[in-house]
Amino acid sequence: MTDINCICKKVKSIIDKYDETDPFKLCDEMGIIVLRAPMGTGESACKGFFLSQSRVASITVNSDLSHDFMRVICAHELGHAVLHKNASGFGFRDFSLLDSGGRLEYEANVFAAELLLGDEEVLSVINEEKSVFSAAARLYVPAQMLDFKLRVMKSRGCSGFKVPLNSQSNFLKNITE
Repeated sequence: MTDINCICKKVKSIIDKYDETDPFKLCDEMGIIVLRAPMGTGESACKGFFLSQSRVASITVNSDLSHDFMRVICAHELGHAVLHKNASGFGFRDFSLLDSGGRLEYEANVFAAELLLGDEEVLSVINEEKSVFSAAARLYVPAQMLDFKLRVMKSRGCSGFKVPLNSQSNFLKNITE
C-alpha cells in the first residue's frame, strides 16, 4: 500500500510543477485524454474510469453528472493515472478486475482529496461553517469527500477539528448527486 504521506507528496509535487489544481487542466498538461460520455445517473451507473493502452492514457467521466461532481471523479481517476498506471481497466462499480481494488480506490481517493482540498482552505471553511454539509457545499465537493479529507489530515497529525462523518474509502462509489 502506498503511504498516505507519499501520496500527499506526489500531489504537492504535481501542483507545484504545473501550478494547477483543476484535474481537467492537469490532465491536459500531463497528456492524459479526458473523454465525457453519458453513463446514466442511477445508483449502479459508472461514474468514471481510467484506461492506459499502448502508452495512451485516458480518463472517461460520466457526462450525466454535474460539473462539480465530474471534477471530483476526474481527480479520482487522475489519481489512478498517476499512482496506478499499470493497473487500469476499472471504474466506480461494485466489482474490480483486481483483488486490490479496495486499496487502489483508497489511494485514488487520497489523491483526489489532496488535489481538490487544500489543508488551509479546509480548516478555514470547516471552522466557519456549522455543518460538514455546508462546508462541503462551499468547497464544491460531496460531504463524504470532505470527511475523507479530514481523516487524511488527522492521520498526518493535523488536529483542532472534529471528524464529523464516517466515510469509507469507497465513498465515491455510493454517492449520488
